[in-house]
Amino acid sequence: MKFAQFLLNGAKSNIPKQVDRFSKFSPSPLSMKQFIDFGSANACEKTSFVFLRQELPVRLANIMKEIDFLPDKLLGTPSLQLLQSWYAQSLMELVDFLEKDPDDKNVLKKFTEALVSVRNRHNNVVPTMAQGVLEYKEAFGVDPVTNQNVQYFLDRFYMSRISTRMLMNQHTLIFDGSTNPAHPKHIGSIDPNCDVVEVVKDAYETSKMLCEQYYLTSPEMEIQQVNSKTSDQPLHIVYVPSHLYHMLFELFKNAMRATVETHEDSITLPPIKVRVSLGHEDLTIKMTDRGGGVPLRKIERLFSYMYTTAPSPVLDNARNAPLAGFGYGLPISRLYAKYFQGDLQLYSMEGYGTSAVIYLKALSSESVERLPVFNKSALRHYQSTTEADDWCIPSKEPKKLGKYELSAQ
Repeated sequence: MKFAQFLLNGAKSNIPKQVDRFSKFSPSPLSMKQFIDFGSANACEKTSFVFLRQELPVRLANIMKEIDFLPDKLLGTPSLQLLQSWYAQSLMELVDFLEKDPDDKNVLKKFTEALVSVRNRHNNVVPTMAQGVLEYKEAFGVDPVTNQNVQYFLDRFYMSRISTRMLMNQHTLIFDGSTNPAHPKHIGSIDPNCDVVEVVKDAYETSKMLCEQYYLTSPEMEIQQVNSKTSDQPLHIVYVPSHLYHMLFELFKNAMRATVETHEDSITLPPIKVRVSLGHEDLTIKMTDRGGGVPLRKIERLFSYMYTTAPSPVLDNARNAPLAGFGYGLPISRLYAKYFQGDLQLYSMEGYGTSAVIYLKALSSESVERLPVFNKSALRHYQSTTEADDWCIPSKEPKKLGKYELSAQ
């Protein structure tokens, strides 16, 4: 037992060295085209193994360096302690393969098993991190500097997680020796011929079912598509359908909730209008509802991890997906859009409704991973302090200028 503890402590003491070692490298972003070329007919498990055994530790170490710059009291929460232990264990398991022989079939098999193990270990990273932030916020409150630092960190942390899962999914799906019977033409998690309108319809139907369970009614959808390249063809791009579905499902949930609650006394509900347009550079999806809108002041807050209008969810109740959870749906959906150089933006008219717009790259060669890297620029973000605003802040009460007139009488 003591020997096992000795080995464990030895491994723990080696973690900071490995984090320092791998964080000195910058991650290597891949384009959608590279993912496709690599995963098609010429897919080579050995090449993937050699790339991932170096690249995954680099991506993990870069974000692990940034975790250390979070407030000490946030790092002290049980959720963050657990999360750091997951990342440390996963890093060390992957580093073990650095000296292994890529020509050994058994090594390749064990590496795929290790990736599945790491991926499963990290399944609950998002709710665990969210729980840590919630515990911190309830115990210590939030100041502007902490809010800014946590926002900056979580955008990068969750983006890093999206990217590592993408790499692990591609390897395990392509090299586990079987094809997905439901999607035989997919290359890993990528659909080289993703039918965007079909994904929109899928996301709508699931949201509609959820909305009807909760509110006993739901708005209809009107969809229109414009293909400026070839007007008579459906809209297809190279994309990850699960990522697109995630974004659309979140937007439909929000639109339906707002529409039903705003028009609860109406006999009919106004429809949610979706327009999909394919141009030479972008594929754009615009979703418009008449759910009453949001004031401009609150728009950016909708993308904040530190603000949520929803009550705290119960983590154990995984079966019933609530219409509102930690309030992380929108910020993480925006990260999915940004991951391959797209974006997600909200435009609202208070008193009327909201338009959400998803921008995706139309060309697979331009859909390149957007990855965080730990460097001096990143470090400066965590060292910033609040400075006086260089714009006048209006006071609540207007100045009484009349006193000058009174003294003159």
